[in-house]
Formats: sequence, C-alpha cells, structure tokens
Amino acid sequence: MGYELDAGGQGRLVQYFSRVGEVLSNKKRRESFALYAMGLLSSAERKSAEPIAAMATSELESCDAYHQRLLHFLGESPWSDGAVRQVAAKYAIDAMQAQEPIRTWTIDDTGFLKQGTHSVGVQRQYTGSAGKIANCQLGVSLSIATRSAHVPIDFALYLPESWVNDAARREECKIPDDVVFKTKEQLALDLITRAVADGVPGDILLADSWYGRSHVFRETVRMLGFDYALGIKATQRMWRLDRRERVKGDAKTAEQIAHELPRKAFRRVTWRNGAMPAPRGKLHSRFAFCRVKAAHDDGSEPDSREALWLLIEWPYGEREPMKYVLTTLPRLMSKKQLVRIVKERWRTERVYEDMKGELGLDHFEGRSFPGWHHHVSVAICCYAFVVAERMRHFPPEAGRRSARRPIPIAA
Repeated sequence: MGYELDAGGQGRLVQYFSRVGEVLSNKKRRESFALYAMGLLSSAERKSAEPIAAMATSELESCDAYHQRLLHFLGESPWSDGAVRQVAAKYAIDAMQAQEPIRTWTIDDTGFLKQGTHSVGVQRQYTGSAGKIANCQLGVSLSIATRSAHVPIDFALYLPESWVNDAARREECKIPDDVVFKTKEQLALDLITRAVADGVPGDILLADSWYGRSHVFRETVRMLGFDYALGIKATQRMWRLDRRERVKGDAKTAEQIAHELPRKAFRRVTWRNGAMPAPRGKLHSRFAFCRVKAAHDDGSEPDSREALWLLIEWPYGEREPMKYVLTTLPRLMSKKQLVRIVKERWRTERVYEDMKGELGLDHFEGRSFPGWHHHVSVAICCYAFVVAERMRHFPPEAGRRSARRPIPIAA
C-alpha cells in the first residue's frame, strides 16, 4: 500500500507537514510530529516510540533523547487533535474531490488488542477485528469515501463505565475531567456532528447493525441532513407497505418478512465489476427489496413515520437470508446503485487493516488518554497523505482500465 517517494512526493510531504506544523505552532512539536510521522510511514516492522527513536540515530544517548521527546509529544504535549485532524481531512478531501465527489460517510469501530489492564479503556469486550471477545481498547471512527477512495478523518476512544467511574484510573491515564461515559452510538454522533460543523462533504451515512438498531441514532442522522443505509438486527420490527406506501398488516421482524417472501423475490445484483479475480473482482449476491416503516416504540403513529427500503441479502451458499439493512435512499434509485452504496461500508475493514499493518495504528504502547488520541491523529495524517498520493498516481479511470497494484508506502 506504500508509496516510494520520488522528489515530487518528498516536496509534497514537506508542504503537507508544514500545514500540520502551523496548527502545532511550537517548533519542538513540529519536529517531533515529523519524526514520529516518518516512523509510521517507514518500512519498520514495529512502529512505537522506542523503535522510531532508534531509527533516527545510531547513538545510544541520542536515541534516549529522541525517545523521551516522542513520549512527551504523545503523552504530555497539549496540542489539539481536532485541529491536526482537520488539516489531514482537508488534504485528503482536496485530493479525492479532484477525481470524484465524496458521497458517503461510514461509522465503524475497531479493536486494539492489549495485554494487561492499565492501557486506557482496555477491558475484555467484543471486537469485530478479532471476531471474538478479547482484551482490547475500542475506537469508533468516521471515514469519508468516494467511489474509489476511503479515508478515516476522526476517531474516538470508547471508555467503559468501569473506567469513567474509577477516579484512580482516570488520574493514572490522564482522562480529562470533562470526559463522561458515552455509548458507541453517542461517540459516533459526536464525530458526525463535528464533521458537519467543519463542512466535510457527503450526504449518505453508513454503519453496521450496532448503530442501526438504535432509532435515536437513525433519527438524529436524519435531523443532521443525511440519508442513511444502516445494518439492523434480524429481530428489528417493522410494517410492510403496499404500493401506495400505506401500512398493511401487523408489525413483523425483518427475519419474518424475509421468510415470507417468495424465492423469486431474491435477485442477483452485482455491485462491482473489476479487472481483478474474485473475491476482489466481480462481487455479487442475491437481494430482495421491500418498502417498510420501522416499528420502534417512540409513541408516533405509523402513518407519520418515514417510508424506508428494507434490503435483505441472501448470500449464495447460505440456507437462508443473512443480512438486513434499512435505508432512506430514494425510491427511484436503481437496485444496483442501492446495493453498491450499502456495500461501500465494507471497505472500512480494509482501511483498518492497512493502517494497522502499514502505519502502526495499533502499535501505540502508551497508556494515557491524550497519548492514544495523539498517536491516532498522526496515523490519520499519514493515511491522508497516502490516499492523496494514491489518487495522484492511480486515478480512478486508470484504476478501472487495469488491475490495481499495491502501492508501497515506505518513505
């Protein structure tokens, strides 16, 4: 995924770091940011403060000094994560929009596997990254995407109540006094609200069933001006609609509706035709589409609720329908367009893999709340630069004409 910087790329990197440096303001912070970022962009196997410091010099005393500088920059220095992430977001947005419009935002979360109990926010909890309950931290992210590019612009660390309510842990990990317990849905809405205030382009919000199950989350997203395509649980209840979009019958679960549909209602839809062989080339599955209204308990009458699409996926090789999505996307949109937009969410997992495997997103070894967020901010900056370079060297039209090649990011 990396990119061997030529002279032009080195010049762009220097200019980009200068933009970040303007919000860091302090000269030592600018130098520490550049040192740490170059470490994350390097081909080193481990990308935490100590090995990055070791790459900067071969002298033991200098290495110790660099290490302490980086530890201070990450854990103690009071620079603004929001301001730095805004610079990264604008840089990526400019590069992406030069090629294609930004339409979708994706909310997702990922795990940071840890040993012990002292890293801020760590506990045994489920993470999709490992596909099981593991000892980890959880970060909620907001990514933006065009048809061809996908980049995270903000992250928030999920703090379980056991952490928020523990004064000793708060002090040890430097959790700010104004940080209170928030669910992952609430953290996600904070990320979305900030991005709206910053004028980030996009008008469709994607997320999995953890977020889509909440009618408060769905309704808030609509109030913020977005269409959405959100995964839901099979147990989510709703009313089917007739051709005039009037409620018919009693509320049923998504699973019940799926099983009542005739087999011919599920039709093959291909959402990506690529030059690459499967699974990254042509992707398809079977889908059924129903008009519905959600049956959550908010006291409103069914007739006053918004009509939605229920997308039901029945993957080939499965004995029954498996995935369910509620979306406000327009009724006149083609089924292929609906599916393609819904499936954009899955690229977020690949982004997490890239950032962890290539940029050390999960290599941070500090324990503090400010340190975690500072580390993630630098990783976001690095990935924004990589995406901009990728768009420059492999624009979408060129990518569709030939098989995409991996772009090394070693700098």
